[in-house]
Amino acid sequence: MAAAVSDAEQLERVLFMRGLGALRADRSRCADCGRTPLAGEHVHLYAGRVAGTPKVVCELCRQLRSGPPLASELVRHCEHGQTVRITARAA
Repeated sequence: MAAAVSDAEQLERVLFMRGLGALRADRSRCADCGRTPLAGEHVHLYAGRVAGTPKVVCELCRQLRSGPPLASELVRHCEHGQTVRITARAA
């Protein structure tokens, strides 16, 4: 029975680590400090070294840059655009 529990625990760990890896690969990080911006925080986009790939800079690191950003965006929660909106029915 101990071997079956051990196999189940190993499977849980593998699935957990795979899920963490997928989450880590999907998020954007600050190019300067490496921090993941929180929902509701403003991020600023600066030109990257490779054309077409902007660098994301968090609000805290924005003051360290002298030039203006290409754009600024609000970080939305992961479910933005996937929620159901209740609308009033016309009579």
